[in-house]
Amino acid sequence: MSEQPAPSPAPASTAGATSSDAPSAGAGASLLPGSPLPAEIASTLKRDGAGLVAAIVQQFDTNEVLMLGWMDDEALNRTLTTGRVTFYSRSRQEYWRKGDTSGHVQWVKSVALDCDGDALLVRVDQVGAACHTGTRTCFDGRDFDVVAGPAS
Repeated sequence: MSEQPAPSPAPASTAGATSSDAPSAGAGASLLPGSPLPAEIASTLKRDGAGLVAAIVQQFDTNEVLMLGWMDDEALNRTLTTGRVTFYSRSRQEYWRKGDTSGHVQWVKSVALDCDGDALLVRVDQVGAACHTGTRTCFDGRDFDVVAGPAS
């Protein structure tokens, strides 16, 4: 099932912004004009040219990797403050919340930033299928043949 977008304004322009080229701001203020995120979060994100950060979604209790989505500052802010995961659709250029039409909701349990600041780990309690194809994860049945390295 295809997810329907959550109504919202267009994302704030953050193209090319990184913590090193953003001006400093007062405590709690955003470093990016129009960003709803607190400065301590906004300043650590390394966004791509479109102002997006990859968000890896993982089942909180089994560590199963469910999917990959994209977030801008607004989508991350909604995810941090609503208890539901919100993504930014690169193809439709709009926000969408997993489960609004399918019922396959992702309840937020935690959000962490990787050491480079360019990827988020969103741990969720997934209700139903995570993939739009109807499978539990977006990685089901898509394994490559590999030569496995030795055990440590």
